[in-house]
Amino acid sequence: MHIEILISDAVIVPPATPADPRVGAIAEFTGTVRGEENTRPIAALVYEAYQPMAETVMRRLLSELAARHPCIAVRVQHRIGIVRVGEAAIHIAVQAKHRAEAFALLAAFMDRLKQDVPIWKTDTLPA
Repeated sequence: MHIEILISDAVIVPPATPADPRVGAIAEFTGTVRGEENTRPIAALVYEAYQPMAETVMRRLLSELAARHPCIAVRVQHRIGIVRVGEAAIHIAVQAKHRAEAFALLAAFMDRLKQDVPIWKTDTLPA
């Protein structure tokens, strides 16, 4: 499986997915910053990461998950720094032969990302 990971303070703009004749399904997820955190209105979240380790852990997780849910390619983009309300904090695109594998890998990865990858919300900016 081809894995592409980008952790950056740049605004996430999902790229066009290249045509691949093996791909029958593309599952995408975009997680955006909502206007409240712990019931308080906010203007933004601040994310930090231990970047080398975060990339290594993401790659390991995706490889492990691909053994159970075979896919063709995965692209993960995660923001760090200040991410304003309405902006994307994460975007994931999974390409697979069939939708079941794409959905399963995407859902399992998001569950593991939250618990295993060293990326943290460190602060909120009040609204």
